[in-house]
Amino acid sequence: MTILNKATCLAVLLSGALAVGAQAETTIRIGTVLAPDDPMGQGLDKFAAEVADATGGEVNIEVFHNSQLGDTTEMLDQARAGAGVGTVTDVARLSEFVPSLAIMSAPFLFDTYEDADTFAQSDAYLGWGDELEEKAGLVMLASNWYQGPRHALTQMPVTGPADLDGVRMRTIGAPVWIETIRAMGAEPTPIAWGEVYSALQLGTIDAAEAQPTAIKGAKLYEVIKNVTKTGHIQLVTALVVSADAWNELSDEHKQIVRDLAVENGRYASGLTIELGEKALEDVAASGVTISEVDLAPFKEAVAPVYEMLNLTSEADMVREVLAK
Repeated sequence: MTILNKATCLAVLLSGALAVGAQAETTIRIGTVLAPDDPMGQGLDKFAAEVADATGGEVNIEVFHNSQLGDTTEMLDQARAGAGVGTVTDVARLSEFVPSLAIMSAPFLFDTYEDADTFAQSDAYLGWGDELEEKAGLVMLASNWYQGPRHALTQMPVTGPADLDGVRMRTIGAPVWIETIRAMGAEPTPIAWGEVYSALQLGTIDAAEAQPTAIKGAKLYEVIKNVTKTGHIQLVTALVVSADAWNELSDEHKQIVRDLAVENGRYASGLTIELGEKALEDVAASGVTISEVDLAPFKEAVAPVYEMLNLTSEADMVREVLAK
């Protein structure tokens, strides 16, 4: 073999090695509508750093806060289209593809975060995750990212469902959310999270519902007067990514990423619980009235939602898993 031929062969081998190396490095962009200092944002940043460390930089997670990649629905659409994108989403949005998933956002179902975390690791729930990948091209890495209890944010005091009659309340545009808010007495009005502040400021909507850390993070205390602690839905969210991007990973890297997603879901959830009450204290200090309320009338009002949305068997499964 001549020197020229040897040099040519070496160049081909080197280019092939570089190509293999390039293929082994995968970047997934994770977006959130929340601020960087929100517990979800802090959890995602920690998750990204630990994935890079555990995979030797072969899996790169880039985190985008404050709706930089769009609203949650837009990010899910990007992921379904095959882009290397993921997001933290309320699981009810995914019930469009797997109706049973709506149970994670059902009203007054989970008493504690630990209950939701336990059910999210159950065989029944993980089976719905497999179904989601098949039907929607989305992979749920972990469904234990807890954002806190949703409370009613209004201009007028609320003591019961009757006080919400005719009130246009922003909520998430999934059936279980819409029907829960309607059953509570308000008029559900789905709009993007990033538009809630201006919609309240301009009077396009009368009210909203959100968890304590998000009330503070989005500065909604500037445009509402009352927070009523209804806790009607425990916002348990899922970290989901494009199946196309996911399937670029080796089996070893998939296991690492899944394990770290669950671990950091618990970390972020711990921050949510820790910072939630402090957030409400800060909201109260701004002049907003924080009120406790008798939950019995609200629980009675939303009870028909389960049968309306065919979620009674799923609710029974939750109770069975939790032995309640």
